[in-house]
Amino acid sequence: MTFQALLASKTDEKISISVVKLREQDLMPGDVVVAVDYSTVNYKDALAITGRADVIRQFPLIPGIDFAGTVEASSFPGIAVGDRVVANGWGLSQTHHGGYSQKARVKGEWLIKLPGALSTKDAMAIGTAGYTAMLSVLALEHGGLTPQHGDILVTGANGGVGSIAIAILSGLGYRVIASTGRPEEGDYLRSLGASDLIDRQTLSEPGAPISRERWAGAVDSVGSHTLANVLAQTRYRGVVTACGLAQGTDLPASVLPFILRNVMLAGIDSVNAPESTRLEAWSRLARDLDLDKLARTTRVVDLAEVPSVARRMLEGKVQGRTVVDVNA
Repeated sequence: MTFQALLASKTDEKISISVVKLREQDLMPGDVVVAVDYSTVNYKDALAITGRADVIRQFPLIPGIDFAGTVEASSFPGIAVGDRVVANGWGLSQTHHGGYSQKARVKGEWLIKLPGALSTKDAMAIGTAGYTAMLSVLALEHGGLTPQHGDILVTGANGGVGSIAIAILSGLGYRVIASTGRPEEGDYLRSLGASDLIDRQTLSEPGAPISRERWAGAVDSVGSHTLANVLAQTRYRGVVTACGLAQGTDLPASVLPFILRNVMLAGIDSVNAPESTRLEAWSRLARDLDLDKLARTTRVVDLAEVPSVARRMLEGKVQGRTVVDVNA
């Protein structure tokens, strides 16, 4: 029996992507086989597929850093045939075949059983982007923030992390400010729960090392000058999470926000988070994320459409979340 997959190959430093037929023996080692229902396109997927960054470290490889589906075979304790599971990160799309495939074979420790409230489609509408957004919310809470402390800024608001962060935070009672370069999509951001919008250009240029206090915390998926300006405008004892690099990997900032305002900068890693953190994040997503809002952020494509979505994502032309139906 064959199954359909999207395969990345590399010739003369050029990556090519094609839909191919594979057999189960073509999969990599693992103790769990999953019939995949859905995957998704995250910013990291776009970097991998286009070759903009060296995400894929061996070729040929099935890309896709996420998948959700139903277990077909398992020798891993605690994971049984019929379980609905989700995988985020680990070596997927880097050194191990990823989610753009109708079948996956992985290590059982990479899998999390889905909470009953979430379907496999919901899980991939959330994906690594939404899971990262929840990790950021957990970090804000760990830093002591509550809605009573003041506004939370979300940068890259139209993207996957930003959209879901807005939905989660507003549902928890926070007043959310959305930073966007697409003000024409303000109605979309307000429908997710944003109370106010600011132009991303006000944050993206070099700024003062410390500025007027504006927000109690922030979820930043942009990096570079944007993150530096976010920190400079964070209130005393505020918390900022760093989970992305859309503008760049540099951080041209000052120590002043840290030593004058006691601002906390929390790094967010979605790839190698321990099981306890993953379980908490997915449990909170099932509880705290409004699935109607999630549906507003989501569109569905098939495997053949993934490369074009990836290109448009890097051009800043994709709103919200893109789910990949691998069986379409």
